[in-house]
Amino acid sequence: MPKLTVVIGGSYGAGNYSMCGRAYSPRFLWMWPNARISVMGGEQAASVLATVRGEQLAGAGAPWSADEEEAFKAPIRAQYEDQATRTTRPPDCGTTASSTRLTPERVLDSLFRCVPTPTEPVSYGVFRM
Repeated sequence: MPKLTVVIGGSYGAGNYSMCGRAYSPRFLWMWPNARISVMGGEQAASVLATVRGEQLAGAGAPWSADEEEAFKAPIRAQYEDQATRTTRPPDCGTTASSTRLTPERVLDSLFRCVPTPTEPVSYGVFRM
């Protein structure tokens, strides 16, 4: 069965991987124009780095105000926002809301008309919860 992925909004971290992101080699990947892909969202990254920095300053006995923390976080959020709109490996095809249903339909039609490609054998057992 071919793996097809449509990214509509933000696709960050584990959710990106579990929903058949690039790491799982989907057969096709489409993105809406406003879609973003990143290992971590900007707010999460800024908060993690601010926590580390705050602990460093606390260990040195230096105070850190809320304004200083916000000034530290702002450029990190901006950088992630800028980078999340671009990826090093672009999608197979950009799509819009109006063509989201039609585009995969065309691809599925093409896939089922072509000669099936061999899939890699599964080398792990059955997962049970």
